[in-house]
Amino acid sequence: MQLIFWISIFLIVYTFVGYGFVLYLLIKIRRAMKGRRPVPVVSPELLPSCTLIIAAYNEEDFIREKIINTLELEYPEDKLDVIFVTDGSTDNTPQIIAGYPQLRLLHKDGRSGKIAAVHRAVEQTSSEIVVFTDANTFLNKNALLNICRHYADASVGAVAGEKRIAMEDNADASSAGEGFYWKYESTLKKWDSELYSVVGAAGELFSVRRTLYEPVGDHAILDDFMISMRIAQKGFRIIYEPESYAVETASEDVSEELKRKIRIAAGGIQSIVWLAPLLNIFRYGTLSFQYVSHRVLRWTLTPFLLILAFLINIWLVINDGNFLYCLTFFAQVIFYGLAYLGFVNERKQIRIKAFFIPYYFCIMNYAVLAGIVRYFRGNQSAIWEKARRKA
Repeated sequence: MQLIFWISIFLIVYTFVGYGFVLYLLIKIRRAMKGRRPVPVVSPELLPSCTLIIAAYNEEDFIREKIINTLELEYPEDKLDVIFVTDGSTDNTPQIIAGYPQLRLLHKDGRSGKIAAVHRAVEQTSSEIVVFTDANTFLNKNALLNICRHYADASVGAVAGEKRIAMEDNADASSAGEGFYWKYESTLKKWDSELYSVVGAAGELFSVRRTLYEPVGDHAILDDFMISMRIAQKGFRIIYEPESYAVETASEDVSEELKRKIRIAAGGIQSIVWLAPLLNIFRYGTLSFQYVSHRVLRWTLTPFLLILAFLINIWLVINDGNFLYCLTFFAQVIFYGLAYLGFVNERKQIRIKAFFIPYYFCIMNYAVLAGIVRYFRGNQSAIWEKARRKA
C-alpha cells in the first residue's frame, strides 16, 4: 500500500508540477550546450502566402468586431486571403460578412460540424500557410507576421499562437481558474517549443503548412489537436509563438466551463487512441516524452490517482499512524477544503481567488473522469456545442 501511495503521489506531482521543473532543467542544459533557438527574421517580401480561415457558427453578436479586428491585422496585402466559413448558421452571421467584399464567404445550409466546415474551406486555399482562428477571439495586429516568420525554418510544420483569457479584477471561479491555467500552460508550451515541439495546438489560433495539412475524420472531437499532432508525427516541429495571441473572455460560469472541459477530456481519450503510435518513445523520442508527460497522464491516470492516493492515505493513517502519513492526509484535506470553499463562494458570488484555484483544479479533474465515461459510452458528438462566454 505504501508503495502504491508514493507512486501515485509522485505521478500526480510530476504531471501537474514536476514536468515543468524537468522541462525547465532540460531547457537550461540545452541552452548551455547549443544556445537559445533563434527567432527567424524575415523581410515582408519573403513572407509566405497565407490564408486566414475563421469558422463562425451563429456569431452575429461578435462577428462585426471580429471582422474589424481581422481587417486590422498587418500582413502584405497581396499575400493574404481571408475566408469566413459559416456553414449551418441560422442567424445573420453570413449576411453581415457578405457586406465586406474584401472577405471571402463560404456558406451552405445544414450543420455538419466545425471540422467539416474547416476542411471545406482548406480545399479552397492555395496559399503556403493556413492559419485558423475562432470567431469569438481577437488577435493582436502582428499575429500573422509573428506566426508566418517561423516557416522560414524547413523543420517547422505548424505554429501555435497563445491563448489569453480576458479577466476583470472581480473574476469568478471560471475566469480566475481558466486564466491561471492558461498562464501556466503558456509557460509549459514555451519550454516545450524550445526543447523540441509543442504538444498539440489550440483552435483559438494555430497554423500549418498547407502541404502538410491532413484532414481528420468529421467525427474528430479535438480536430485542432489532431491536425497539429499528425504533422508532428511526420517529424516536423510545432512552434509556440507567444507574440501572436488570441484573446477571449472566460466561460460564462463554472457549469459552462465544465461542459467545455468534459468535451475536451472526451476528445483527449479519442486522440490518445488515434495517436497510439506516439506512445512509442523508442520511435518518437523527445516528442513521445513530451506527449506523455504533458497530455497523456493528465487525460488518463492522474484523476484516478488523486482518488486512490486519498483513499490509501486514509488507510495508512488508520493502520500505520506514521506522522508523515498524517501530514499528507491533512495536506489533502486542507486542499480539498479550500476547493469546497471555492465552490461555496462561487455559489454566493464571493470573489476570493485563492479558493478558486483549487476549486478549478478539482473541476478540471472531475471533467476528465466525466469525459472518459462519455467517450466510452459513445455519447460525445463531434459537433461543437459552444460554451457561453462572458460579454
